[in-house]
Amino acid sequence: MALFDFFKSQGSTSYLGVDIGTTSIKIAELEKGKSAPRLLNYALLETESALLRANTALQTSSLKLFDKDTVEFLKMLVAQMKPKTTNVVASLPLFSAFTTILTLPEMDPKDLEQAVQFQARQYIPLPISEVALDWSKVGEVEDDQGGKVSQILLISVPQEQIKKYQNIFQSAGLVLRALEIESLSLLRSVIGNDPTPTMLIDIGSLTTDILIVDGGSLKYSGQTDFSGSSLTQALATSLNINPLRAEELKRERGIIGTGPNYELSTIMLPFLDAIISEVRRAEFTYKNQFPTAKPIERMILTGGGANLLGIEKYFKDQFQRTVVRGAPFSKMEYPPILEPLGQELNSLLAVAIGLGLKNL
Repeated sequence: MALFDFFKSQGSTSYLGVDIGTTSIKIAELEKGKSAPRLLNYALLETESALLRANTALQTSSLKLFDKDTVEFLKMLVAQMKPKTTNVVASLPLFSAFTTILTLPEMDPKDLEQAVQFQARQYIPLPISEVALDWSKVGEVEDDQGGKVSQILLISVPQEQIKKYQNIFQSAGLVLRALEIESLSLLRSVIGNDPTPTMLIDIGSLTTDILIVDGGSLKYSGQTDFSGSSLTQALATSLNINPLRAEELKRERGIIGTGPNYELSTIMLPFLDAIISEVRRAEFTYKNQFPTAKPIERMILTGGGANLLGIEKYFKDQFQRTVVRGAPFSKMEYPPILEPLGQELNSLLAVAIGLGLKNL
């Protein structure tokens, strides 16, 4: 069962993956290539004002989406891109969805669907009539009596949020074909069918998503407000400089921690350590939920924060395991002109690319 395929897709050879983040919009136009999906074009828009005033974010964790601004930004980006298609697959932020793991005895698929619907009423904080509900089986464990039980990932999104997205894309002259929570899009572009037990850390501007994947299935999702902007604000406050200048310094120097960069590293590391503490907490929770799960073998960093100089080595030193940046470009065809930008775009466009791949 495909999670969050709310709208019937009409056959198309290309799609726009649209990732509306908390302070940015990212679009990737993909089509079927000769041997792999092909990236035709992309667009990025970042609202620098969000560094100065938090209330200018395009989305907030209170589920408020600033419709008018988002529509105008989308129109502007599409006008510049001139894409071949108006078909869109868009992302839902993790904070707009309710997720939990249900444990149910093994049963016939039809009976399982009814059981999930019944159990959902006990967990979802809104009336079932007000949410779109979907689920996927993510594992099996033995109960105390030695019987097999199924572990079900349950996801729900308020219908009000879905209608907002429909209105936004319609107003922007685009056709919304599907919605998907951004975690699943990340998995598709960065991990695919790789069965390796993996922790995926998506460091965005205002939030960091922490995902755990095993056997190609999402097993755990969590989120923290410690994020890329936490490091920027720390620099701005400590050095008494404009947040925009602090963001420039962060991107230029990172956490290399030598010579003139040493002071910058000492300012930012406590906030990076806060993200790491949340990652450790997520792994501990996951082990309690899935006591027989295989150990996590690697960590993949994505999002704008994954481009911080020195971050891979720092995470590797902290966790003593393989740490890499997500590389969706490695599985795709793309114009040679993008080669110099590939490493940076890998992290920034990971969700948008995963969305564009959904129906190809």
